[in-house]
Amino acid sequence: MEHNHWIRKAVLRIKNMRFQNKLMLGYLLICVIPLIIVSAIIFRQSAVELEDSSQEFAALYTSQIRTSLNELMKEYDKVTKSVLIDGELIYKLGDERSRLMDELILQRVAVQRLLMRVALLKPEIGTVMLVSRDNAVYQYTTTTNVVNENALLSQNWFKRLRSSDEPFFITGLHDRSYYDDKGEGAMVTVGRVLLNSDGAYAGILLIDLDPFALLQLDQDFVSARDKYGMSVTISNRHGEIVYQSDAASGRLPWQQVLESSGEAYIKDTGRKNRIILTGNTELGNLLIRTEIPREKLLAKINQIQGVTVIVILASCLIITFMSFGLSYTITKPIKALRKSMKQAEIGQYQPIEKKQANDEIGSLVNSYNKMIVTIRTLIEDVYIGEIKHRKAKFIALQNQINPHMLYNTLESIRMKALLNDDEETAGMIKLLARMFRLALGKEGRQHSVKHELEYTANYVQLQNLRFDHKFLLDVRIPEEIQQCGIIPLVFQPIVENSINHGFEDYSRTMNIAIDGFWTEDGEILIRITDDGIGMTEDKQKELQALLESAGSDKYKLDMTDEPAGKGLGLKNIAERIKLHYGDRYYLMIRSGIGQGTTVEILIPKI
Repeated sequence: MEHNHWIRKAVLRIKNMRFQNKLMLGYLLICVIPLIIVSAIIFRQSAVELEDSSQEFAALYTSQIRTSLNELMKEYDKVTKSVLIDGELIYKLGDERSRLMDELILQRVAVQRLLMRVALLKPEIGTVMLVSRDNAVYQYTTTTNVVNENALLSQNWFKRLRSSDEPFFITGLHDRSYYDDKGEGAMVTVGRVLLNSDGAYAGILLIDLDPFALLQLDQDFVSARDKYGMSVTISNRHGEIVYQSDAASGRLPWQQVLESSGEAYIKDTGRKNRIILTGNTELGNLLIRTEIPREKLLAKINQIQGVTVIVILASCLIITFMSFGLSYTITKPIKALRKSMKQAEIGQYQPIEKKQANDEIGSLVNSYNKMIVTIRTLIEDVYIGEIKHRKAKFIALQNQINPHMLYNTLESIRMKALLNDDEETAGMIKLLARMFRLALGKEGRQHSVKHELEYTANYVQLQNLRFDHKFLLDVRIPEEIQQCGIIPLVFQPIVENSINHGFEDYSRTMNIAIDGFWTEDGEILIRITDDGIGMTEDKQKELQALLESAGSDKYKLDMTDEPAGKGLGLKNIAERIKLHYGDRYYLMIRSGIGQGTTVEILIPKI
């Protein structure tokens, strides 16, 4: 059940994805999945073939080592057998009956010649020794290092050889402690047990060799060994290490090999991580063990894997960019169409002006543009026609009033009031005449914030004459804002609302302030504040809802008359602001019981 829940959730999430994301996901799945499958098959096949080739190379490497060792053992078998030619000399070695000084000297000289001849057979031979059956040590060396006879006879490996039944042998690695210089490093000894003509033990021939001399590989094989980290270990039938390639190449000190047991290098451990190949020589019973770290031998496979991953990632990146480009090409006109439709929802009927492609989506956008143009034309025809009709009615009404006759009449009334010593009435008539002049005398001229303030100040002065100077108007608007244009009759109706609805306490003066500010966007923010009685929260919400409906009612031209006191003056101002300046601009009110009322107006700089 839980599994099905996750499936349904994934399907729902895919279904709710944006169209562009769905297209990109589809392109990626169609292209990337086959790419990964094909790359995995190619990588697997390449890895198998490379591993087989590596195994063949390792077998070939081991085979060459075996061949080289066989040749070496055969050569040293012949070298050690060469001393058997002097059978009489060997027979006399250790013979107690031959004790005359002259004979002993001659015998020693003959043995020295024999050893010199053996040393000259192979250039890598440094020291040749012959130990007689009475433990007399004869030696010949091509170096300055001399063997200490007593130290040689005390060596454990030498003692084991005395009791060995092998005629030809090769010892394990041993130190050079029996040399006078007691130098560091290791030696390996090849030798033969010497028998006289009667088959009795006559002595033992020893040839000390540097371990490097055991393997003579060409440079290509040496490079391959170093490249793949191959390790070659040669041991005799007793399990003693005869040669260790890591020590021979300097990666491992000889002393460590000498101190460790042979099992540490020839036991079968870690087969999963190493490839192990073995072989035997025909002479000397030597075991060849080649170990190759699988991670190094198969390094090429890892390289192929890395290249495969890089190719897949690069391909995925390219496919992603191509998918984005294709999906963007398809979804861009759809997004533009969606954006234009949202603008149409809020009353902005703008066609998509960018040239469209000649496909199905382009045809759809072209049809939509024609529809938008038709709708806008119909709206403009009806709207402009109605505006012209109302403007004609207003001009006709205005023309019915002769401003000059009105001014002259008001001036006559004022003069008569002065003759009757009624200066207060004369002042009120004068203020009223100024207000008529401001209200009716701006046809064809720009109406500014300064004119609005002047009109509002006259109104407040007129109300002060009526209410015995109970209102104090404080204007705090910079001069540069006063010079900006504004639609007429904005401030005075708001101040009138403050007096009509906020003034009830005749015992105190009501303060009204008009402040003007520049916003960060360079627009004009006007605040008209009073310290009247304010209004309840419910009344404020009702009035705010009425103001918010101004945006949708700004195009309704035939408004029915409603009773006064419903906030229609403020709504009329809000509708005119949005109609004249746009939906970005507004009229907003804030109030509270006993906290006064603040009306905030935002208009552009004109």
